[in-house]
Amino acid sequence: MNNWIRQEIQQLSAYHVPESGNAIKLDAMENPYHWNIDQIEAWLEVVRNASLNRYPDPSASEVKQKLRSVMQIPDNMEIILGNGSDELIQMLALALNDEGRVLLAPEPSFVMYRMIANFVGMQYIGVPLQVGDFELDMFAMLEEIEIHQPALIFLAYPNNPTGNSFSIDDIEAILETTSGLVIVDEAYAPFAEYSFMSYLDKYPNLLVMRTLSKLGLAGLRLGFLVGSKEWLEQIEKLRLPYNINSLTQLSTVFALQNYGILEQQIQNIKLDREYLAEQLDIIDGIHTWPSQANFILFQTVNAKKVFERLKARNVLVKCLHGSHPTLANCLRVTVGTPEENKIFLQVLEQVIEA
Repeated sequence: MNNWIRQEIQQLSAYHVPESGNAIKLDAMENPYHWNIDQIEAWLEVVRNASLNRYPDPSASEVKQKLRSVMQIPDNMEIILGNGSDELIQMLALALNDEGRVLLAPEPSFVMYRMIANFVGMQYIGVPLQVGDFELDMFAMLEEIEIHQPALIFLAYPNNPTGNSFSIDDIEAILETTSGLVIVDEAYAPFAEYSFMSYLDKYPNLLVMRTLSKLGLAGLRLGFLVGSKEWLEQIEKLRLPYNINSLTQLSTVFALQNYGILEQQIQNIKLDREYLAEQLDIIDGIHTWPSQANFILFQTVNAKKVFERLKARNVLVKCLHGSHPTLANCLRVTVGTPEENKIFLQVLEQVIEA
């Protein structure tokens, strides 16, 4: 094994997802709302007719049609579907990798940008965000672009794990400076105020990536990439056949036909996000950052101990302490249901006081 597995793979750690058991799960940026019994029964009627003995529609054409209409995807742009955004990131890295090629992203950001660059043997450059407000350090970004001429740049908008949306002017400056491909990752678009979907015609080196996971369909594992035919017909060559299974296709079409329900849940989450931020700010020793996502980044004294004590009381959040220097003593909490948020705040206050 040591002779054959690449050394950079042997040095990696597998992506770890902790068991949640019966805990209040506020660590994975999921929509906390279930469908009601009538919606579940209607969905079961749809999947009951799935032909599991047959391969799924290889192009998932009905899914793409519904996405185009619900997500307001321009008619002149193509769509590629992935098994979550992760598969799309991997396809992009494989397509653009070559000897000496660079993948660049600000840090801290989505960990899979770095991990997938390592998987495919692509050089990764992380550019630290500004300390304090987590905005893009444009001097550093443009300097690294000039030095490394990256083939691929990922910009999470809003950014995970910080929750902020970078300046539109800054992102446009990057698009105008680099000769490489820029992916604006809009995983949290449902909770944000702005989108780059309408910029696709303006910038030929721009692609927009989204996922249905944060919307409330994390179990379906469906991501999609939008951009010009010239780019996507090349990236499509790396998509594995039948990567979107029949149950995901049927369930996605059903969910998008009932998109109004998901929209109402999104509005509830956005309102609860503001309430949760206000209540966190009241607690002594807590500092929060503004968020346009469905989570809030906050800092406290000894975050690791706070995390462990929350976990001991069956409340799971994400501990980011140690993952990046700018995230010292930081925790990230997903916006839950009003009841979950209330319990989290009560337990957090008890832990901080203790």
